[in-house]
Amino acid sequence: MSPSRILIALLSFVCFAVSPASAQNTFPSKPITMLVPFGAGGALDLIARVLADGLRNELGQTIVVDNKPGANGLLAMRLAASAAPDGYTIILSSESNHILLPLLDKKFPMDVTKEFVPVSLSGQFQHTLIVKKELPVSSVKELMEYLRANPGKLSFGSSGVGTQAHIAGEYLSLLTQSKMVHVPYRSSPAALNDLLAGNLDINFQSMPAVRSYVDSPRLKMLAVLSSERLKELPEMPTMAETGFPDFVLSSWMGLFGPAGLPSDIRQRLSEALVNIGKNPELQARIRGAGIEPVGSDAGTYTRFVEAEGKKWKTFIDRTGITLNP
Repeated sequence: MSPSRILIALLSFVCFAVSPASAQNTFPSKPITMLVPFGAGGALDLIARVLADGLRNELGQTIVVDNKPGANGLLAMRLAASAAPDGYTIILSSESNHILLPLLDKKFPMDVTKEFVPVSLSGQFQHTLIVKKELPVSSVKELMEYLRANPGKLSFGSSGVGTQAHIAGEYLSLLTQSKMVHVPYRSSPAALNDLLAGNLDINFQSMPAVRSYVDSPRLKMLAVLSSERLKELPEMPTMAETGFPDFVLSSWMGLFGPAGLPSDIRQRLSEALVNIGKNPELQARIRGAGIEPVGSDAGTYTRFVEAEGKKWKTFIDRTGITLNP
């Protein structure tokens, strides 16, 4: 082979060898889709909009927030898991989808530990126990007594099967042997709206969704589910303070990518999200929605998800709550 042909062959090999790395180094080169398993107006949707703005500034690309409610979050999860592992499709999910449903449902059709990789924990938020204004109770103690005296007569709502609001409602029903009817909705605001209209009796509602109704005469807020009283509701007791120490529950949301996501792309996304978590303006927007911003790196988030799985398994095993037994 002539020297010129050897040189051409070598150059071709070098170009071929570096092209994949070059492609990854240019990530992202087109818009990114962020799937959200719930409808507009809920906690995940609210923070998704803030993260989209932050990622656009960090990555220089448009972030398309795509709400895909349905099948208790499975619709969005399946879309995310089956997407190409190139970083252009990610999902903002929560403990409801990635922890609770797989633990509660023996027939859950996905193995989330194998089909997703954690990217960054984005935020955490708390829940409240609210009842419709017509319900003749004004405290947790009175509610418990009323539930025990009226088995099968009351309803509670949630943003879907397997969500934390659903688990909390089932636990309350179990504690009081009240056999409450569970009414699943497509989003937290939908459940809240029905309670405000008097069509629903009880709801464990997220602070992001209920915060603008704290002083509303159309509902009664009885307690918060956090471990300590909330700064914005200093007079509101915790469930633990009212005599239910196991009723300490909180929610989180974070970004996942499909399994096989290249480590450098995962790192690129994670670094961007860590920066968002440190941005004062974005922090204020997230807190303004009733959510505490986090912005963790991928490794920390992975350990967090593993710990959450162990914690919730202990809780669910103790309470005996299950779906499709």
